[in-house]
Amino acid sequence: MSTSMSFQVALNFEDGITRFIDCRPDETVAEASYKARINIPLDCRDGACGTCKSLCESGRYDGGDYIDEALSDDEAAAGYCLPCQMTPHSDLVLRIPSSSAAAKTGAAAHTATVTDIRRHSAGTVEFALEVDDRDALDFLPGQYVNVAVPGTDQARSYSFSSGPDQRQISFLVRTVPGGAMSEYLGERARPGDRVEFTGPMGSFYLREITRPALLLAGGTGLAPLLSMLEGLTRKPPAHPVHLLYGVTTDQDLVHLDTLEDYAEVIPGFTFDHCVADAASTARNKGFVTGLMDASTLHDGDVDVYLCGPPAMVEAVRGHIAALGVTPASFHYEKFTPAPARETAEAA
Repeated sequence: MSTSMSFQVALNFEDGITRFIDCRPDETVAEASYKARINIPLDCRDGACGTCKSLCESGRYDGGDYIDEALSDDEAAAGYCLPCQMTPHSDLVLRIPSSSAAAKTGAAAHTATVTDIRRHSAGTVEFALEVDDRDALDFLPGQYVNVAVPGTDQARSYSFSSGPDQRQISFLVRTVPGGAMSEYLGERARPGDRVEFTGPMGSFYLREITRPALLLAGGTGLAPLLSMLEGLTRKPPAHPVHLLYGVTTDQDLVHLDTLEDYAEVIPGFTFDHCVADAASTARNKGFVTGLMDASTLHDGDVDVYLCGPPAMVEAVRGHIAALGVTPASFHYEKFTPAPARETAEAA
């Protein structure tokens, strides 16, 4: 393998901030991190202490040499690794056991120009940005950024609805009366406006697909799942991927045509949707839980990605528990109108 090439390694810290580094196949991840001035936890540097132990969530690598006290066989089989010893054989995603501040780094800052504002319905707006330093912006499909609301001292968190390789980035926003960003998008936003944001952030991102995946979206919680699907157009999955999308009214349905397009180009991708409003013209009325049974969950041999309002997230978690099914992994994010955001996962 040529050592002139390099792989991209995403370092996801405990506080949700992600930094990306380039790592050659002949250098360890720790060496590449320090070269990039990111001080991930290290002590011995020779595979003896386990201080740098991290979880590799995606990618292939050589684990290097280490002693059992630093990393057991069971841990290695579960995907844990030692950055001070490992060398990449592909792009990697690592969960680092420290905060970004402890690693003497932080969220990257970017500036962009508004290129498009599209009002889908009274409660849903999409806007697109052209980023000044687009080549310096890397993110994992599903992640979010904190966007400063122009003309205010406030910021709001929004997930990318665009994929990591698309030049323009986009966001799907639920507007709320009196909201700072809602007011900006509804009254003042114009193409050409300058916008600042920081990120990427979050532990809600698409892992390597090694089994069937079930994607669940409520309202504008569709945004990060669109980003994931766009990513799958570049890296087709070897297992089926099914998306269930639920909204309150017919007017809240967006991007059904986009989902149809993805169903055409992503092998094994299917989707269905439902509308809670009894007056809906949709084929399925009710909630996404009505479209889920043990077979939808592959009797547990499934990775679940769930994004939506808190009530929906809790309803889905309760429904899965009531079915007596335990997914192989469960990643979820709750969308709230406030700046606060909750991400969680359960293996």
